[in-house]
Amino acid sequence: MSANDSLFDQTDDNTEALRQIDRRLLSIIHQRDQVVQTLVTEGRLPAVGQENLLLDRTVQDFASEIAPAVDEASLNSFSSILRHVSSHSRRQVHVGAVAFLGPKYSYSHLAAIKHFGDSADFAPVTSIPAVFDAVHRGDALSGLVPIENSTDGRIVDTLGMFVRRHMQICGEVLLPIHHNLLASGTRDQIHEIHSKPQALSQCRNWLAANFPAATLIEVSSTTAAAESASMSPHIGAVASLAAGQAYGLSVINSDIEDRKDNVTRFAVLGKDECEPTGEDKTSLLFQVEHQPGALAQAMTVFSDAELNLTWIESFPSPDSRNEYLFFVEFSGHRADPNVQTAIGNLGTMTRRLEVLGSYPVAKL
Repeated sequence: MSANDSLFDQTDDNTEALRQIDRRLLSIIHQRDQVVQTLVTEGRLPAVGQENLLLDRTVQDFASEIAPAVDEASLNSFSSILRHVSSHSRRQVHVGAVAFLGPKYSYSHLAAIKHFGDSADFAPVTSIPAVFDAVHRGDALSGLVPIENSTDGRIVDTLGMFVRRHMQICGEVLLPIHHNLLASGTRDQIHEIHSKPQALSQCRNWLAANFPAATLIEVSSTTAAAESASMSPHIGAVASLAAGQAYGLSVINSDIEDRKDNVTRFAVLGKDECEPTGEDKTSLLFQVEHQPGALAQAMTVFSDAELNLTWIESFPSPDSRNEYLFFVEFSGHRADPNVQTAIGNLGTMTRRLEVLGSYPVAKL
């Protein structure tokens, strides 16, 4: 190509074919936007979690038509593309902001992108209670909060907010947590390692074995740790790859979490009513009388209704010493007859009962 030639002067048949395909893609996305607008007008736009399940099924249908031409990595990429397109369409009709525990590039941010797509209107806030407050006030249409981690267990701040303020769960997100040691300097220069307490806890054995002399410094977020590392070659940060890329850091070691199956589950907060999909779970919060056998009797309603419990947590009552509230989750939707029966029977045995929500089961 001469100095006077340009890419546009060199367009061949294949390049023009790509341009035509891209134009068709844009036209189809525009048509999709119009359909989403119609669904909003009619009040029939599905909840994000329901639509994500439909998108995943669409990818699987596509895979079955062309298999084995597409590998698993490509299918995952197709799913991500469809979620991005979905979030683009939703943003065109101003479906509202998504509050999450910030700042950007935190694991909560990555979970929010996984669920809502990266075109969503994200609103980072400084604490878990602030996420609840934003949704309660209507500043955000949806919120996302961590609820449990496979290494550290329940997230106390989140459960405490459910106890203090009624809030509906309309979805969940499972995010594999892969911690990385990031730095602006070299490995030998690192004297301090910064991160939020949970991240340091999830890497404690690796850090002790590989950086026994380093001082561990707890900071407000993994993103704050990455920012600190960008300012000094003597600071390492335990954070996500996205945070490292944002702050121009090098990856000293990747995947340093002690458990390789380290997963955080997030609850999606909002007012969406999720219709049954056939792959649902229901979350409840209840409190029984403080007397012998009360809890054991209450738990029989689930076995009697043949409901499979997937999560049980106790939480101290803020009003009475030695009394507890209980969070339970089980397979099924509150529209199912056996779930309705179980909830009705449980209501006769408890002094507080809240159905936090029914929503599609998340997949890794």
